[in-house]
Amino acid sequence: MAEHSDPNAPWKTPSGIGTSVVTAALFVFFLQYLPVVAAGEPVRWVIPWIPSLDINLTFWIDGLSLMFALLITGIGAMVMLYAAKYLAGHPQYDRFALYLFSFMLSMLGLVLADNLIALFVFWELTTFTSYLLIGFTHTDPKSRRNALQALLLTAAGGLALLAGFILIGITQGTFEMSELNAAGSIAGQPFYLGILILVLLGAFTKSAQVPFHFWLPNAMAAPTPVSAYLHSATMVKGGVYLLARMHPSLSGSDVWVWVLTIFGAVTAVFASFMALRQTDLKQTLAYTTLMALGTLIMFLAGSTGYAITAAMTFLLVHSLYKAGLFLMIGVVDHATHTRDANLLGGLRSAMPVTAMAAAAAGLAMAGIPPFLGFIAKEVAYAGALEMRLWLFVVPMALVAFALMFAVAGIVAYKPFFGPQGKLPHEPHEGPWPMLLGPVTLGVLGLLFGLMPGLTAYFLIEPAVAAVMGAPDTGGRVKLWAGFNLPLLLSLITFALGFVLYRVHLDLRARLARIEARAPDLDAGWDVFLDRFMALAKGQTRLIQTGVLRQYMFTTFAVFAVTVFITLLARDVGGLTLGFGGLSFMEWGVAALIVAGTVLVLLTSSRIVALVGLGVVGIGVALIFIMYSAPDVAITQLLVELLVVVLLALAFLKMPNLDPSGAQSHSFANAVLAGAVGVLTTVVVLLVVDQPFDRRLSDFFEAASWTEAFGRNIVNVILVDFRTLDTFGEIAVVLIAALGAFALLKGAARARVGKEDRE
Repeated sequence: MAEHSDPNAPWKTPSGIGTSVVTAALFVFFLQYLPVVAAGEPVRWVIPWIPSLDINLTFWIDGLSLMFALLITGIGAMVMLYAAKYLAGHPQYDRFALYLFSFMLSMLGLVLADNLIALFVFWELTTFTSYLLIGFTHTDPKSRRNALQALLLTAAGGLALLAGFILIGITQGTFEMSELNAAGSIAGQPFYLGILILVLLGAFTKSAQVPFHFWLPNAMAAPTPVSAYLHSATMVKGGVYLLARMHPSLSGSDVWVWVLTIFGAVTAVFASFMALRQTDLKQTLAYTTLMALGTLIMFLAGSTGYAITAAMTFLLVHSLYKAGLFLMIGVVDHATHTRDANLLGGLRSAMPVTAMAAAAAGLAMAGIPPFLGFIAKEVAYAGALEMRLWLFVVPMALVAFALMFAVAGIVAYKPFFGPQGKLPHEPHEGPWPMLLGPVTLGVLGLLFGLMPGLTAYFLIEPAVAAVMGAPDTGGRVKLWAGFNLPLLLSLITFALGFVLYRVHLDLRARLARIEARAPDLDAGWDVFLDRFMALAKGQTRLIQTGVLRQYMFTTFAVFAVTVFITLLARDVGGLTLGFGGLSFMEWGVAALIVAGTVLVLLTSSRIVALVGLGVVGIGVALIFIMYSAPDVAITQLLVELLVVVLLALAFLKMPNLDPSGAQSHSFANAVLAGAVGVLTTVVVLLVVDQPFDRRLSDFFEAASWTEAFGRNIVNVILVDFRTLDTFGEIAVVLIAALGAFALLKGAARARVGKEDRE
């Protein structure tokens, strides 16, 4: 089925308009906080979630989270309206709308959550919902494969992130990021390096830094509206958001500076060359997203105002032009049925509105004044010159920005203003629901550039203050900052970018030859996954043998070893055995239990072993009777009777025991059973030897009659105070009974069917 819509199909208005309106309403809701946050007054909501673990649903609106929330909801409303027309006629559009809206809510939760555990929950929700979106065309094996790749890679990083969050909570005594950031950097504290590595693994996999980059271009298997949303303001910037949010607490170390600078710069330059290499415009834009993510990570390594301002300004402008370009490519694909850069050209006369939107987004991407992209580039060069590793950062940024200039020409100029290409379909202008987003985003890129003061005051400077953990002095976002070194670097960028655009066809061929000889990490992923599955199957064959005796032996052996190590590691003191106070009857019951146990160990007959087990059970019941627990004793006797009857029936269908086989296992079983028995006895004696804490007993004695109107305390505890627990146990028994009934019924039907066939 084609990705885009049937032009003659009815527009999916109920789901499309509904989700767009709700998302737009959320955008308006967040707009009201602009003046509050700009005045330096963040907003915080706290909802108790798991008080015993100090985990709350805490939502925090400051400059950083508000910028992301506005991008998520603003671009989200346009994307959802766009998708309603783009996928009109698709039989599963309602499912798509549900996935996209759920993804939007998950991203909002991620950027607004102040509690680390709550943030992790939303983090994984974005992973899951993006998996559904990437694999939306589930009939296509490639879509399923790429969706699974994104899920496994980002989920693995998420597990590392969770470990880092738990370490933070344990070492810092709080899971609230606002409290953590207010306390300053934890660099130099114990476990800092481990925390940083775990957090970076989560952030780098989510934001596709080299060498985890290959899943992001493969995510282009998703429909174009999903690509526009994921790559502009949402999932792929989740890692960038996390590092920006935790900048006050995790920055300040050499490891932070070196790792973020090197990984970010390498990703930016590598992705820029790969973008120039592509001919599919969606793939081209996917690699430019990698370039942007690497650039953002690189500037977050800095700690100066210019470096952080560069990151926040570039984050804003990239979201605007990238969403606009992706949506524009969808319109072109919808109209011409191709995204091939070699075929597209001369579309400006047939698609004038789309051409205007593409030009605006392309100029912002290229960094041409007076668009916000020019300001972002100027601030980026100023920030690079202030960074510790500026001798490395400046040339890397120059190469990346020059390549982006060339790619902007390939994506936004050539399809509309280049020579006429051989198109598979007659081009036509797109419908207004698909044009509203690209046009609006292109105009915003221009307006924000023409009004840098307002843009900085309401959006950029509050975000910078949130990242730096201190009020922002401002004054760095200017359309004209005078003749200086950043301006000279911008002019060099324009010149180099123009040259790269002119020779991009030859350069693309050279890059293709280099790529053919380079290691293919995407193919390596398939090899890794195949070997991982082989390891899992081998492990399963080793552990899941199908022999119940081996399972039980392993379980009790692990129990014995862990209890023994625990007793050695802890100072348990001496034991008070107190056997001298036992009566003749108690000694007799103990002897009966021991005799039953010995009988089970020595016999080779299942029936005799069953009798021995029954003797042990009766002995336990006698102990309950002697210690005034007749109800428990009756339960024990009934269970023993039921076990004897059921096992006796089962033994009728089982072969006789092999005495030689039984003897081969008897010694090991005896040693393990003795060890478990001795250790359990020691643990029980240690517990009994401690002073008895009567707080619970006193509570139940006082509350059983007054609150539950029952005099049998055990029954009251089970029925009233532990109602849900008892209900759960009953449900388990019921489910087991239904399962047994179904198995017996199926066996009976199979037997009847066999008899009928005979």
